[in-house]
Amino acid sequence: MNKTLKIIVISGLIAAIFVSGGFALQIQNGYTAEGAVYQDVAPFRPIMPATGDPVERETFVNQGILDLQEKYPDAIGWLTIPHTGIDYPFVQTTDNSYYLHKDIDGKSAVAGTLFMDYQSHSDFSDFNTIIYGHHMKNETMFGPLLRFNNQDFFDTNRTGTIFLADKTFRIDFFAYLIVSVDDLTVYDSPTDNRAIAASLDYIRENARYYRDINVVPGDHIITLSTCAYEFQDARMLLIGELVQLQP
Repeated sequence: MNKTLKIIVISGLIAAIFVSGGFALQIQNGYTAEGAVYQDVAPFRPIMPATGDPVERETFVNQGILDLQEKYPDAIGWLTIPHTGIDYPFVQTTDNSYYLHKDIDGKSAVAGTLFMDYQSHSDFSDFNTIIYGHHMKNETMFGPLLRFNNQDFFDTNRTGTIFLADKTFRIDFFAYLIVSVDDLTVYDSPTDNRAIAASLDYIRENARYYRDINVVPGDHIITLSTCAYEFQDARMLLIGELVQLQP
């Protein structure tokens, strides 16, 4: 290799190092900013009452959610899944793109914010309510959903919790799927019983991991969706039944 060519190659390598280093710094700064945002919202996290605590059904509120909504008007509720680190507020707006790269305060953020599908009713009255989040490599947001791609983890981690301002739901997870982004069946929320039964059959037949908890038309489910990397435009879904606890 002549001297001139060697200088060009070395210069290219140095430039590549600086560029990759710049990207790494940008990513790390994004993680730091994300952590700061969720430190700010952590005080709003509702706390489950101890088992057996009396609840006045007519007056029950999750005060933390009301306070969260006062500060962040697009906030709907809070999602927590034990043993995953998923413990975040979620929002909803008029489209499914705004919060892809914005934090709950509306500022630019690589990790975005967990958000409900804009077509879902915020009271979770649909048959299928959908919440989206990024698959972050540092296992924030919905990155930990990948843990459910393991039979033992799926078998032993069965529940989560949704807190709304006026009610609380337990999530009983029953299906983990890898699907294409354009799989309209799993991203639909049918209204008639025949279509709902067909949707439940489809989930059972296409699930990688599944347990029968006797979900039937008339019940309500939640679909947690994030990117998967098994094939182009793949998505991983964790699906559970919503069981209202309060009021």
